[in-house]
Amino acid sequence: MAITTFPMIEKCTSIDRENDIVVTDLDGTLLRGRNSFAYFALVAFDVDGVLRLLFLLLASPIAGILYYFISESAGIQVIVFATFVGMKVFNIESAARNVLPKFYSEDLHPESWRVFSSCGKRCVLTATPRIMVEPFLKDYLGTDIVLGTEIETYKGRATGFVRPPGVLVGKNKADTLTSTFGDTQPEIGLGDRDTDIPFMTLCKEGYFVPSNLKVNAVSTKVLPKPVIFYDGRFIKKLTPLISLLVILWIPLGFLLACVRLSVMSFLPVPLQYYAFLATGIRLIINGIPPLHIKKSKGLLFVCCHKTILDNIFLSVALDRSVPVVTYSTSRFLNIFSPIKTITLTRDRAFDASMIKKLLKQRDLTIFPEGTTSRGQFLLRFSSLFAEITNEIVPVAIEAKMSMFHGTTTRGWKWMDPFFFLMNPRPTYEITFLNKLSYEFTCKSGKSSHEVASYVQKVIGETLSYECTTFTRKDKYMALDTIVKNP
Repeated sequence: MAITTFPMIEKCTSIDRENDIVVTDLDGTLLRGRNSFAYFALVAFDVDGVLRLLFLLLASPIAGILYYFISESAGIQVIVFATFVGMKVFNIESAARNVLPKFYSEDLHPESWRVFSSCGKRCVLTATPRIMVEPFLKDYLGTDIVLGTEIETYKGRATGFVRPPGVLVGKNKADTLTSTFGDTQPEIGLGDRDTDIPFMTLCKEGYFVPSNLKVNAVSTKVLPKPVIFYDGRFIKKLTPLISLLVILWIPLGFLLACVRLSVMSFLPVPLQYYAFLATGIRLIINGIPPLHIKKSKGLLFVCCHKTILDNIFLSVALDRSVPVVTYSTSRFLNIFSPIKTITLTRDRAFDASMIKKLLKQRDLTIFPEGTTSRGQFLLRFSSLFAEITNEIVPVAIEAKMSMFHGTTTRGWKWMDPFFFLMNPRPTYEITFLNKLSYEFTCKSGKSSHEVASYVQKVIGETLSYECTTFTRKDKYMALDTIVKNP
Protein backbone atom coordinates (compact mmCIF):
# COMPACT_ATOMS: atom_id res chain seq x y z
CA MET A 1 0.00 0.00 0.00
CA ALA A 2 1.37 3.42 -1.00
CA ILE A 3 0.61 6.80 0.51
CA THR A 4 -0.72 7.96 -2.86
CA THR A 5 -3.66 5.55 -2.56
CA PHE A 6 -5.16 7.91 0.03
CA PRO A 7 -7.28 10.80 -1.27
CA MET A 8 -5.60 14.19 -1.59
CA ILE A 9 -5.90 16.70 1.23
CA GLU A 10 -7.95 19.02 -1.02
CA LYS A 11 -10.81 16.50 -0.90
CA CYS A 12 -11.10 16.73 2.88
CA THR A 13 -13.95 18.95 3.99
CA SER A 14 -13.39 21.34 6.88
CA ILE A 15 -17.08 22.01 7.55
CA ASP A 16 -18.73 20.81 10.78
CA ARG A 17 -15.51 19.39 12.22
CA GLU A 18 -15.82 20.98 15.68
CA ASN A 19 -16.22 17.60 17.39
CA ASP A 20 -13.65 15.72 15.32
CA ILE A 21 -10.10 14.66 16.23
CA VAL A 22 -7.36 15.30 13.68
CA VAL A 23 -3.93 13.62 13.83
CA THR A 24 -1.23 14.96 11.55
CA ASP A 25 2.44 14.50 10.81
CA LEU A 26 4.55 17.67 11.01
CA ASP A 27 7.33 17.94 8.41
CA GLY A 28 5.90 17.78 4.91
CA THR A 29 2.32 17.65 6.19
CA LEU A 30 1.40 20.45 8.57
CA LEU A 31 4.57 22.20 7.37
CA ARG A 32 5.36 22.57 3.68
CA GLY A 33 8.98 21.45 3.97
CA ARG A 34 9.83 17.79 4.54
CA ASN A 35 13.42 18.41 5.67
CA SER A 36 13.79 19.41 9.32
CA PHE A 37 17.55 20.13 9.13
CA ALA A 38 16.95 23.89 9.30
CA TYR A 39 15.28 23.71 12.71
CA PHE A 40 17.98 21.48 14.19
CA ALA A 41 20.59 23.91 12.80
CA LEU A 42 18.88 26.89 14.42
CA VAL A 43 18.92 25.17 17.80
CA ALA A 44 22.54 24.09 17.32
CA PHE A 45 23.76 27.63 16.63
CA ASP A 46 21.57 29.30 19.22
CA VAL A 47 22.77 27.05 22.05
CA ASP A 48 26.38 26.27 21.18
CA GLY A 49 27.37 28.56 18.34
CA VAL A 50 29.23 28.02 15.10
CA LEU A 51 31.22 24.94 16.18
CA ARG A 52 28.06 22.99 16.98
CA LEU A 53 26.59 24.08 13.65
CA LEU A 54 29.74 22.83 11.92
CA PHE A 55 29.49 19.48 13.72
CA LEU A 56 25.86 19.13 12.62
CA LEU A 57 26.73 20.05 9.05
CA LEU A 58 29.53 17.45 8.93
CA ALA A 59 27.14 14.80 10.27
CA SER A 60 24.35 15.61 7.81
CA PRO A 61 25.74 13.62 4.82
CA ILE A 62 25.87 10.50 7.00
CA ALA A 63 22.36 11.20 8.20
CA GLY A 64 21.16 11.70 4.64
CA ILE A 65 22.61 8.39 3.44
CA LEU A 66 21.05 6.52 6.34
CA TYR A 67 17.71 8.30 5.96
CA TYR A 68 17.20 7.74 2.24
CA PHE A 69 18.93 4.40 1.67
CA ILE A 70 18.92 2.42 4.93
CA SER A 71 16.59 3.62 7.68
CA GLU A 72 14.60 6.83 8.18
CA SER A 73 14.89 6.27 11.93
CA ALA A 74 18.69 5.88 11.86
CA GLY A 75 19.12 9.09 9.84
CA ILE A 76 17.06 11.09 12.31
CA GLN A 77 18.99 9.62 15.25
CA VAL A 78 22.27 10.89 13.75
CA ILE A 79 20.84 14.41 13.40
CA VAL A 80 19.47 14.28 16.97
CA PHE A 81 22.84 13.13 18.32
CA ALA A 82 24.86 15.77 16.44
CA THR A 83 22.50 18.53 17.56
CA PHE A 84 21.83 17.67 21.18
CA VAL A 85 24.67 15.65 22.67
CA GLY A 86 25.91 17.45 25.79
CA MET A 87 23.43 20.33 25.58
CA LYS A 88 21.60 21.52 28.68
CA VAL A 89 17.93 20.63 28.45
CA PHE A 90 17.03 24.13 29.67
CA ASN A 91 18.86 25.70 26.72
CA ILE A 92 17.12 23.41 24.23
CA GLU A 93 13.75 24.34 25.69
CA SER A 94 14.64 28.03 25.58
CA ALA A 95 15.60 27.85 21.89
CA ALA A 96 12.40 25.94 21.14
CA ARG A 97 10.29 28.63 22.80
CA ASN A 98 12.09 31.71 21.57
CA VAL A 99 13.77 30.92 18.23
CA LEU A 100 11.83 28.23 16.37
CA PRO A 101 8.21 29.53 16.47
CA LYS A 102 8.97 32.37 14.06
CA PHE A 103 10.34 29.96 11.44
CA TYR A 104 7.69 27.28 11.96
CA SER A 105 4.91 29.85 11.65
CA GLU A 106 6.16 30.93 8.22
CA ASP A 107 5.99 27.41 6.73
CA LEU A 108 2.46 26.17 7.42
CA HIS A 109 0.79 24.26 4.58
CA PRO A 110 -2.48 26.03 3.67
CA GLU A 111 -4.57 22.89 3.00
CA SER A 112 -3.31 21.04 6.06
CA TRP A 113 -3.91 24.12 8.22
CA ARG A 114 -7.42 24.49 6.82
CA VAL A 115 -8.32 20.99 7.99
CA PHE A 116 -6.26 21.06 11.19
CA SER A 117 -7.68 24.37 12.42
CA SER A 118 -11.28 23.30 11.74
CA CYS A 119 -11.17 20.34 14.13
CA GLY A 120 -12.13 20.52 17.78
CA LYS A 121 -9.25 18.37 19.05
CA ARG A 122 -5.83 18.56 17.42
CA CYS A 123 -2.92 16.13 17.70
CA VAL A 124 0.50 16.28 16.04
CA LEU A 125 2.44 13.02 15.69
CA THR A 126 6.02 13.61 14.57
CA ALA A 127 9.48 12.08 14.38
CA THR A 128 10.96 15.45 15.44
CA PRO A 129 11.87 15.58 19.15
CA ARG A 130 8.87 16.76 21.14
CA ILE A 131 11.05 19.21 23.07
CA MET A 132 11.64 21.18 19.84
CA VAL A 133 8.08 21.46 18.53
CA GLU A 134 5.76 21.44 21.53
CA PRO A 135 6.07 25.15 22.47
CA PHE A 136 5.12 26.30 18.96
CA LEU A 137 2.36 23.78 18.41
CA LYS A 138 0.65 24.38 21.76
CA ASP A 139 1.26 28.09 22.28
CA TYR A 140 0.70 29.34 18.73
CA LEU A 141 -1.48 26.76 16.96
CA GLY A 142 -3.67 25.61 19.85
CA THR A 143 -2.60 21.96 19.53
CA ASP A 144 -4.02 19.75 22.28
CA ILE A 145 -1.63 16.79 22.11
CA VAL A 146 1.97 16.69 20.83
CA LEU A 147 3.49 13.24 20.37
CA GLY A 148 7.12 13.33 19.30
CA THR A 149 10.40 11.53 19.73
CA GLU A 150 11.64 11.77 23.32
CA ILE A 151 15.32 12.53 23.89
CA GLU A 152 17.35 10.83 26.62
CA THR A 153 18.78 13.06 29.35
CA TYR A 154 21.25 12.71 32.21
CA LYS A 155 21.66 15.26 35.00
CA GLY A 156 19.96 17.99 33.03
CA ARG A 157 21.84 17.40 29.79
CA ALA A 158 20.89 15.60 26.59
CA THR A 159 22.87 12.43 25.88
CA GLY A 160 22.18 12.59 22.15
CA PHE A 161 20.18 9.36 22.22
CA VAL A 162 16.42 8.83 22.15
CA ARG A 163 14.18 7.08 24.63
CA PRO A 164 12.22 3.92 23.85
CA PRO A 165 10.38 3.19 21.62
CA GLY A 166 12.86 5.23 19.57
CA VAL A 167 12.22 7.67 16.75
CA LEU A 168 8.52 7.95 15.96
CA VAL A 169 8.33 6.64 12.41
CA GLY A 170 6.28 3.84 10.87
CA LYS A 171 4.95 1.34 13.40
CA ASN A 172 6.18 3.44 16.34
CA LYS A 173 3.82 6.22 15.30
CA ALA A 174 0.87 3.81 15.15
CA ASP A 175 1.72 2.28 18.54
CA THR A 176 2.06 5.71 20.16
CA LEU A 177 -1.27 6.82 18.68
CA THR A 178 -2.99 3.67 19.98
CA SER A 179 -1.54 4.06 23.48
CA THR A 180 -2.64 7.70 23.58
CA PHE A 181 -6.20 7.39 22.29
CA GLY A 182 -6.97 3.80 23.29
CA ASP A 183 -10.28 2.68 21.83
CA THR A 184 -11.09 6.17 20.52
CA GLN A 185 -10.60 6.36 16.76
CA PRO A 186 -9.56 9.79 15.46
CA GLU A 187 -11.66 11.06 12.57
CA ILE A 188 -8.83 12.44 10.36
CA GLY A 189 -5.24 11.35 9.74
CA LEU A 190 -2.88 13.47 7.60
CA GLY A 191 0.48 12.28 6.24
CA ASP A 192 2.91 12.79 3.39
CA ARG A 193 5.04 9.61 3.18
CA ASP A 194 4.74 5.84 3.26
CA THR A 195 5.94 5.62 6.87
CA ASP A 196 2.82 7.59 7.87
CA ILE A 197 0.49 4.87 6.56
CA PRO A 198 0.43 2.79 9.81
CA PHE A 199 -1.05 5.62 11.88
CA MET A 200 -3.28 6.93 9.07
CA THR A 201 -5.02 3.56 8.78
CA LEU A 202 -6.03 3.84 12.44
CA CYS A 203 -8.10 6.95 11.61
CA LYS A 204 -11.56 6.96 10.09
CA GLU A 205 -10.36 9.12 7.20
CA GLY A 206 -6.84 9.39 5.83
CA TYR A 207 -5.57 12.09 3.48
CA PHE A 208 -2.32 12.47 1.55
CA VAL A 209 -0.49 15.82 1.57
CA PRO A 210 1.77 15.98 -1.52
CA SER A 211 5.13 17.69 -1.20
CA ASN A 212 4.92 21.13 -2.79
CA LEU A 213 7.21 23.91 -1.57
CA LYS A 214 5.81 26.25 -4.23
CA VAL A 215 2.43 26.48 -2.53
CA ASN A 216 2.10 29.73 -0.58
CA ALA A 217 2.46 29.34 3.17
CA VAL A 218 -0.36 30.35 5.48
CA SER A 219 -0.24 34.05 6.36
CA THR A 220 0.99 34.49 9.91
CA LYS A 221 -1.80 37.05 10.41
CA VAL A 222 -4.46 34.31 10.48
CA LEU A 223 -2.78 32.21 13.18
CA PRO A 224 -4.48 32.02 16.60
CA LYS A 225 -1.52 33.86 18.13
CA PRO A 226 0.99 35.95 16.15
CA VAL A 227 4.72 35.57 16.81
CA ILE A 228 5.63 39.06 18.01
CA PHE A 229 8.54 38.34 20.34
CA TYR A 230 11.30 36.04 19.12
CA ASP A 231 15.05 35.70 19.48
CA GLY A 232 17.94 34.08 17.64
CA ARG A 233 20.56 35.51 15.33
CA PHE A 234 19.46 34.30 11.90
CA ILE A 235 17.16 36.06 9.45
CA LYS A 236 16.51 33.00 7.28
CA LYS A 237 16.26 29.25 7.79
CA LEU A 238 19.54 27.38 7.67
CA THR A 239 19.59 24.89 4.82
CA PRO A 240 22.82 22.84 4.54
CA LEU A 241 24.11 25.17 1.81
CA ILE A 242 23.28 28.34 3.75
CA SER A 243 24.86 26.79 6.87
CA LEU A 244 28.07 26.17 4.93
CA LEU A 245 28.10 29.74 3.61
CA VAL A 246 27.48 31.11 7.13
CA ILE A 247 30.36 29.10 8.58
CA LEU A 248 32.69 30.31 5.83
CA TRP A 249 31.47 33.91 6.14
CA ILE A 250 31.67 34.35 9.93
CA PRO A 251 35.51 34.79 10.15
CA LEU A 252 35.50 37.23 7.23
CA GLY A 253 32.37 38.94 8.45
CA PHE A 254 33.81 39.45 11.92
CA LEU A 255 36.90 41.15 10.48
CA LEU A 256 34.67 43.34 8.33
CA ALA A 257 32.56 44.20 11.39
CA CYS A 258 35.69 45.24 13.29
CA VAL A 259 36.66 47.58 10.44
CA ARG A 260 33.16 49.06 10.31
CA LEU A 261 33.03 49.52 14.08
CA SER A 262 36.42 51.22 14.03
CA VAL A 263 35.10 53.65 11.43
CA MET A 264 32.17 54.49 13.71
CA SER A 265 34.41 54.86 16.74
CA PHE A 266 37.27 57.00 15.47
CA LEU A 267 36.09 59.04 12.47
CA PRO A 268 34.30 62.37 13.02
CA VAL A 269 30.56 62.17 12.45
CA PRO A 270 30.58 64.31 9.25
CA LEU A 271 32.97 61.83 7.58
CA GLN A 272 31.17 58.67 8.60
CA TYR A 273 28.56 58.74 5.82
CA TYR A 274 31.31 58.38 3.20
CA ALA A 275 33.12 55.77 5.27
CA PHE A 276 29.87 53.79 5.42
CA LEU A 277 29.68 53.79 1.62
CA ALA A 278 33.31 52.66 1.38
CA THR A 279 32.75 49.71 3.75
CA GLY A 280 29.44 48.54 2.25
CA ILE A 281 27.00 50.09 4.71
CA ARG A 282 24.01 51.81 3.16
CA LEU A 283 22.31 54.76 4.86
CA ILE A 284 19.07 56.05 3.32
CA ILE A 285 17.80 59.41 4.56
CA ASN A 286 14.20 60.46 3.91
CA GLY A 287 12.62 63.75 4.85
CA ILE A 288 14.50 66.88 5.87
CA PRO A 289 16.90 66.51 8.80
CA PRO A 290 16.23 69.48 11.15
CA LEU A 291 19.08 71.92 11.57
CA HIS A 292 20.39 72.81 15.01
CA ILE A 293 19.52 76.38 15.90
CA LYS A 294 21.80 77.96 18.48
CA LYS A 295 20.35 79.85 21.46
CA SER A 296 17.04 77.94 21.24
CA LYS A 297 15.56 75.04 23.16
CA GLY A 298 16.84 71.70 21.89
CA LEU A 299 14.80 69.35 19.76
CA LEU A 300 13.86 65.91 21.07
CA PHE A 301 14.11 63.23 18.38
CA VAL A 302 11.63 60.48 19.30
CA CYS A 303 12.55 57.26 17.51
CA CYS A 304 11.52 53.63 17.28
CA HIS A 305 14.34 51.34 18.39
CA LYS A 306 15.75 48.70 16.03
CA THR A 307 19.36 48.08 17.12
CA ILE A 308 21.90 49.43 19.58
CA LEU A 309 23.49 51.40 16.71
CA ASP A 310 20.40 53.54 16.06
CA ASN A 311 21.80 56.67 17.70
CA ILE A 312 25.02 56.51 15.66
CA PHE A 313 23.19 56.28 12.33
CA LEU A 314 20.78 59.02 13.41
CA SER A 315 23.70 61.33 14.23
CA VAL A 316 25.27 60.62 10.84
CA ALA A 317 21.95 61.37 9.13
CA LEU A 318 21.79 64.69 11.04
CA ASP A 319 25.45 65.38 10.26
CA ARG A 320 26.11 66.17 13.91
CA SER A 321 26.51 64.29 17.16
CA VAL A 322 23.24 64.09 19.08
CA PRO A 323 23.41 62.54 22.59
CA VAL A 324 20.91 59.82 23.41
CA VAL A 325 18.96 59.19 26.60
CA THR A 326 18.10 55.54 26.98
CA TYR A 327 16.71 53.08 29.51
CA SER A 328 19.47 50.55 28.92
CA THR A 329 22.92 50.79 27.44
CA SER A 330 25.84 48.62 26.40
CA ARG A 331 29.05 49.22 28.34
CA PHE A 332 30.98 47.82 25.41
CA LEU A 333 29.42 50.25 22.92
CA ASN A 334 29.85 53.17 25.34
CA ILE A 335 33.59 52.65 25.10
CA PHE A 336 33.66 52.81 21.31
CA SER A 337 30.68 55.00 20.44
CA PRO A 338 31.41 58.61 19.50
CA ILE A 339 27.88 59.52 20.63
CA LYS A 340 27.34 60.40 24.28
CA THR A 341 24.83 58.13 26.03
CA ILE A 342 22.89 59.19 29.13
CA THR A 343 21.25 56.31 31.02
CA LEU A 344 17.83 56.90 32.54
CA THR A 345 17.22 55.72 36.10
CA ARG A 346 13.49 54.85 35.67
CA ASP A 347 12.77 57.31 38.44
CA ARG A 348 10.24 59.33 36.44
CA ALA A 349 10.63 62.65 38.27
CA PHE A 350 14.43 62.52 38.29
CA ASP A 351 14.65 61.48 34.63
CA ALA A 352 12.25 64.22 33.54
CA SER A 353 14.28 66.87 35.40
CA MET A 354 17.54 65.62 33.89
CA ILE A 355 16.20 65.61 30.32
CA LYS A 356 14.75 69.12 30.69
CA LYS A 357 18.16 70.43 31.77
CA LEU A 358 19.88 68.70 28.85
CA LEU A 359 17.36 70.07 26.34
CA LYS A 360 18.23 73.61 27.38
CA GLN A 361 21.76 72.94 26.11
CA ARG A 362 21.36 70.65 23.06
CA ASP A 363 19.24 68.34 20.94
CA LEU A 364 18.59 64.86 22.32
CA THR A 365 17.45 61.45 21.08
CA ILE A 366 15.10 59.15 23.00
CA PHE A 367 13.70 55.66 22.34
CA PRO A 368 10.36 55.52 24.20
CA GLU A 369 9.86 51.80 23.56
CA GLY A 370 12.57 51.20 26.15
CA THR A 371 14.08 48.30 24.21
CA THR A 372 14.67 47.14 20.66
CA SER A 373 11.85 45.47 18.76
CA ARG A 374 11.85 43.09 15.82
CA GLY A 375 9.46 42.54 12.98
CA GLN A 376 6.74 44.89 11.83
CA PHE A 377 5.55 45.83 15.31
CA LEU A 378 6.05 48.81 17.61
CA LEU A 379 5.95 48.45 21.38
CA ARG A 380 4.01 50.93 23.49
CA PHE A 381 5.69 54.33 23.73
CA SER A 382 6.41 55.64 27.22
CA SER A 383 4.75 59.04 27.67
CA LEU A 384 7.67 60.55 29.58
CA PHE A 385 9.00 62.45 26.55
CA ALA A 386 5.65 64.16 25.95
CA GLU A 387 5.63 65.57 29.49
CA ILE A 388 9.05 67.16 29.09
CA THR A 389 8.91 69.21 25.89
CA ASN A 390 6.73 70.24 22.97
CA GLU A 391 9.72 70.40 20.57
CA ILE A 392 9.25 66.85 19.34
CA VAL A 393 10.46 65.41 16.01
CA PRO A 394 9.26 61.82 15.30
CA VAL A 395 11.82 59.68 13.47
CA ALA A 396 11.04 56.35 11.80
CA ILE A 397 14.02 54.00 11.78
CA GLU A 398 14.28 50.75 9.88
CA ALA A 399 17.32 48.46 9.96
CA LYS A 400 17.58 45.97 7.10
CA MET A 401 19.69 42.83 7.44
CA SER A 402 20.14 39.84 5.14
CA MET A 403 21.92 37.28 7.33
CA PHE A 404 22.07 38.15 11.05
CA HIS A 405 19.80 39.97 13.47
CA GLY A 406 21.58 42.83 15.20
CA THR A 407 19.78 42.29 18.50
CA THR A 408 19.38 39.56 21.09
CA THR A 409 17.61 39.22 24.40
CA ARG A 410 19.00 35.94 25.72
CA GLY A 411 22.48 35.93 24.17
CA TRP A 412 25.62 38.07 24.47
CA LYS A 413 24.32 41.62 23.99
CA TRP A 414 27.84 43.01 23.58
CA MET A 415 27.97 41.08 20.30
CA ASP A 416 24.89 42.87 18.91
CA PRO A 417 26.82 45.56 16.95
CA PHE A 418 29.17 42.93 15.56
CA PHE A 419 26.35 40.73 14.29
CA PHE A 420 24.61 43.67 12.65
CA LEU A 421 27.83 44.81 11.01
CA MET A 422 28.65 41.23 9.93
CA ASN A 423 25.80 41.38 7.43
CA PRO A 424 27.28 41.68 3.92
CA ARG A 425 25.40 44.91 3.17
CA PRO A 426 23.54 46.25 6.22
CA THR A 427 21.12 49.09 5.54
CA TYR A 428 19.61 51.79 7.69
CA GLU A 429 16.65 53.83 6.49
CA ILE A 430 15.91 56.92 8.56
CA THR A 431 12.83 59.02 7.90
CA PHE A 432 12.49 62.41 9.54
CA LEU A 433 8.84 63.33 10.02
CA ASN A 434 7.43 66.79 10.58
CA LYS A 435 7.89 68.33 14.00
CA LEU A 436 4.74 67.98 16.05
CA SER A 437 2.45 70.92 15.55
CA TYR A 438 0.88 72.75 18.48
CA GLU A 439 -2.42 70.84 18.42
CA PHE A 440 -0.68 67.48 18.91
CA THR A 441 1.37 68.46 21.96
CA CYS A 442 0.57 68.61 25.66
CA LYS A 443 0.62 72.40 25.40
CA SER A 444 -2.69 72.22 23.51
CA GLY A 445 -4.32 70.33 26.39
CA LYS A 446 -3.71 66.76 25.22
CA SER A 447 -2.52 64.23 27.79
CA SER A 448 0.99 62.85 27.59
CA HIS A 449 -0.43 59.40 26.80
CA GLU A 450 -2.38 60.81 23.85
CA VAL A 451 0.74 62.49 22.50
CA ALA A 452 2.84 59.33 22.92
CA SER A 453 0.17 57.23 21.18
CA TYR A 454 -0.02 59.73 18.33
CA VAL A 455 3.76 59.69 17.81
CA GLN A 456 3.72 55.87 17.86
CA LYS A 457 0.91 55.95 15.28
CA VAL A 458 2.64 58.28 12.81
CA ILE A 459 5.88 56.29 13.02
CA GLY A 460 3.95 53.03 12.59
CA GLU A 461 2.10 54.36 9.55
CA THR A 462 5.36 55.53 7.97
CA LEU A 463 6.93 52.08 8.37
CA SER A 464 3.67 50.13 7.78
CA TYR A 465 4.15 48.64 11.24
CA GLU A 466 1.44 47.53 13.65
CA CYS A 467 1.23 49.55 16.86
CA THR A 468 0.85 47.34 19.95
CA THR A 469 0.33 47.95 23.67
CA PHE A 470 3.08 45.50 24.60
CA THR A 471 5.86 46.86 26.79
CA ARG A 472 9.51 46.16 27.47
CA LYS A 473 8.43 44.00 30.40
CA ASP A 474 6.17 41.91 28.16
CA LYS A 475 9.03 41.29 25.76
CA TYR A 476 11.49 40.17 28.40
CA MET A 477 8.94 37.96 30.13
CA ALA A 478 8.02 36.33 26.81
CA LEU A 479 11.68 35.64 26.05
CA ASP A 480 12.55 34.07 29.42
CA THR A 481 14.62 37.05 30.53
CA ILE A 482 14.63 38.63 33.98
CA VAL A 483 13.54 42.26 33.89
CA LYS A 484 15.22 44.66 36.28
CA ASN A 485 13.20 47.72 37.29
CA PRO A 486 10.42 47.11 34.75
